[in-house]
Amino acid sequence: MPEIKVETIRRRARISTHSHIRGLGLDEKGRALPVADGLVGQREAREAAGIIVQIIKSGRMSGRGILFVGPPGTGKTALAIAIARELGEDTPFVIMSGSEIYSSEKKKTEILMEALRRSLGVRIRERRLVYEGVVKDVKVKRVRHPMAPYLTIPREARIVLATKDEEVPLTVGEEITEQIIEMGIRRGDVIWIDAETGRVFREGKAKDFAEVKTYDVETKRLVEIPRGPVKKEKEIVRTLTLHELDTIVASQRALISFFGFAFEKEIPPEVRKEVDETVRKWIESNKGEIVPGVLFIDDAHMLDIEAFSFLTGAMESEFSPLIILATNRGMAKIRGTDIESPHGIPLDLLDRLLIIPTRPYTPEEMREIIKIRAEEEEDIKLTDEALEELVRLATETSLRYAVQLLEPAYIIAGENGKEQVGVEEVRRARQLFIDLTASVKYLKEFESKFLK
Repeated sequence: MPEIKVETIRRRARISTHSHIRGLGLDEKGRALPVADGLVGQREAREAAGIIVQIIKSGRMSGRGILFVGPPGTGKTALAIAIARELGEDTPFVIMSGSEIYSSEKKKTEILMEALRRSLGVRIRERRLVYEGVVKDVKVKRVRHPMAPYLTIPREARIVLATKDEEVPLTVGEEITEQIIEMGIRRGDVIWIDAETGRVFREGKAKDFAEVKTYDVETKRLVEIPRGPVKKEKEIVRTLTLHELDTIVASQRALISFFGFAFEKEIPPEVRKEVDETVRKWIESNKGEIVPGVLFIDDAHMLDIEAFSFLTGAMESEFSPLIILATNRGMAKIRGTDIESPHGIPLDLLDRLLIIPTRPYTPEEMREIIKIRAEEEEDIKLTDEALEELVRLATETSLRYAVQLLEPAYIIAGENGKEQVGVEEVRRARQLFIDLTASVKYLKEFESKFLK
């Protein structure tokens, strides 16, 4: 029998295209650094975006939007993501393509309305009566199922919660017991139970809790053991989007039938009106505050005249996120009409937009972008010669094409037993995967053999 060889497989996680972006990369004076926060070049566009962030934070962006215009591959999506990063971690960010509004199940305006309300958050602050502490002991009592005697179901649980100052035993009912089992709560977990709703929340694992072993690598977040009494008032801060609130209210209104809940495909206008009134009351009573989000619509030229009209009105509404459009079109027809307009967008909407141009990258900027993509996203090592070859290809064809060759070249290098991608691997990948110009040339060469 031949010897079985076991080889270690290197697992490589695929990371999204813009996961390395952390912000706009501006200094204290709002000037763009050459390379910072995952962005390269586009200094004027980044500085303009920085001013937009300041306007949003000061609450003066209402009634306006942003339009990024520029050739393909000039970082329009990256800038929109960077703006959302600058606004904060809990800032809602929704990205969609203009073509997504065309559906056989929902109206175009309904799809846009959902996207707008997903992009606008409400930070809710409320004081609740809770039981909070570290779990010192938990025991679940089970009983036989009334319909299947050979099965048991949880009936209640006895749980001991402790803080640094107090220890309280609690007996909880079936609903809370099911949550404890479902969440896998164990000794040493720091939790709190809402005394009014019975909802259970786990904050993490207690630090330095003598009765529970901790590991060098923990999957649970380590938190301090709470102080004070177990039963207390606690300020709870949650951020929900308007669409999430719409869904909650709609589900509560849904008709209950024998088969369950009957949800509608579209949320009724009266539900959204009710949510808006509730949010307005929260804001007036200082219970909540609006979290301005970002709705980014790429390929905005794919929207039609009806969608553009809807967005024009949405910008003037009381609850509206920052709307960012992006397009790579020049003069184009507005979909649904025979009218030509700059970027395929109606002039009345263009008049409400702050337009930020993005320009083609220089070879030096392309070099930095390829290095970032190779190191931070693809985890690929390049020789200096391979890097220069990719920069040359990016200049002659496009930056996107050069970046797309990274992964094929890496696989070819692995087949050749190399840990670094050299110029030979880049040229081989270039030979196997042609660019747009070569594709057009190929089409013309064999035009007679293609079907028409």
